[in-house]
Amino acid sequence: MKRTVKSPLRDVLARNMRLLRAERGWSQEFLAAEAGLNRTYLSAVERSEQNMSIDNLYKVAKAFGVSAGDLLKETEAG
Repeated sequence: MKRTVKSPLRDVLARNMRLLRAERGWSQEFLAAEAGLNRTYLSAVERSEQNMSIDNLYKVAKAFGVSAGDLLKETEAG
């Protein structure tokens, strides 16, 4: 798997995905199925090891029922 240099925004996305999954009690497998993506890919995104395309960001946001912008917002805790 090709790895790219980490960015602060990638860390924000990873944290927000983990928080939303935890709030909903979803496993990575469940999120992957809802978004139509591979679980190992989502796992790498959640560890900030993999970039996410805009198309996949849309799929994950749709699965969560939030906007793509919400997944990229920095929180007070972040």
